[in-house]
Amino acid sequence: MTRSTKAPGKGRKLSNFLCFAVYSANLAFGRAYKPILDAVGLTYTQYIAMVALSEEDKQIVSVLGEKLFLESNTLTPILKKLEQLGYIRRQRDPADERQVRLSLTQAGRRQIEKDLGESLIDAIGLGEELPVVQQTVSRLRDNLLRNTGPERMIRPLANRNKPREENELAKMSSHGHEHVGSRTSRSSSSQ
Repeated sequence: MTRSTKAPGKGRKLSNFLCFAVYSANLAFGRAYKPILDAVGLTYTQYIAMVALSEEDKQIVSVLGEKLFLESNTLTPILKKLEQLGYIRRQRDPADERQVRLSLTQAGRRQIEKDLGESLIDAIGLGEELPVVQQTVSRLRDNLLRNTGPERMIRPLANRNKPREENELAKMSSHGHEHVGSRTSRSSSSQ
C-alpha cells in the first residue's frame, strides 16, 4: 500500500483566512488604543459606549447594546463604571420604569470631544482608503449576522454547488431530522 507524500492541510494557511485577518486586526486595534485609553482611565468598550451615546441622547440600554453588539449582562457593569466615573447618567424612564435611559454628562461629552482615536489615523496607514475599508468590514459583519446563526444552516464547502434542497434532504436523512425549516434561495457564491 502506498501512502501519499502530500503534506496534511496543504494549502490551508492561517494567513489566507479572512476571519483571522479581521480577528488579528481587532487585536492590533486593542493594543493601539490601550495606552491612549489608559491615559484617560477608560477601556475600549467604555469608550465606544460613550461614542455611541454621543450620537443620540437618552438611549435605552437595550438599544445601546444592539449598537455595540453586547448583551445587557455584559453592558450593565460597563455602564455602572461609567456612571461612577461621572461620564454618564442612568435614569429610569418615567413612562416605563423597566427601561433605563442613558445620557452623557458634561464630563463625558468633554472626554468624547477629545477625539481619542484621531491619533491612530496615521498609524492605520490606509489614507483615503480608510472609509472604503470601514464600509467593507461593516458590510462583512452585517452579511455574517444576516446569513448565520441558530436559525440558519451554513452549507459545508463541499456542498455549495449542490442545490439547497438536496443538501437539506441529505442532512435530514443523515441526522434523523423530520423537518428542516424552509429557506429563501441564496446564491452559491464563495468568498
